[in-house]
Amino acid sequence: MFFRPDLSFTRVAWVILEEEEMKVFIADDSKVIVERLADLLRDIPGVELTGQAGDAPEAMRCIEEKKPDALILDLQIPGGSGLEVLRAIRPDHPALQILVCTNYAYPQYREECLSAGANYFLDKSAEFEKIPTILGELIKNFAKSAPTARPT
Repeated sequence: MFFRPDLSFTRVAWVILEEEEMKVFIADDSKVIVERLADLLRDIPGVELTGQAGDAPEAMRCIEEKKPDALILDLQIPGGSGLEVLRAIRPDHPALQILVCTNYAYPQYREECLSAGANYFLDKSAEFEKIPTILGELIKNFAKSAPTARPT
C-alpha cells in the first residue's frame, strides 16, 4: 500500500461532520468487486456507499453529481481508464480521498497515480482487505482535524 499525504483533511472534516457519514463512491466494472466492496463498507461505522459506476464517463459524471468524500477507483475500466478519471476529477475535487485499487499494481502505475493525485494505491489481490481500515482511519483523522468552531 502506498499513501500520499493530503493536507485537505480539515475541509473534508467539515463536510463529514455536517453530514455525519463519509460518502464513498466506487468506480469499478466488476459486479463481484462492487458487491464485495459494498459488503465491506456496510461494516464501517460512519460510511455510506453513495453510488457506483462501471465505466469512466459514468464515473466522472456521478462524481460531479454526488460529490463523494472518498472514491475507490479501479485502473482498468471501460470507456477510458481510472488514471484518466483521476486526472479529470482531481483539479476540481482537491479534498476527495482517492483510493486506487487495481490488479495492475506495477511501480510505474503506482507512481503515475500518486503523481496524478491518488491518496492511496492498493493491489487488489494483496491489499483489498485494507480498505475498511483505511476508510476508518480517514474518518478518525477527519474528526481529529476538524476545528472546534465553524470558520466564518
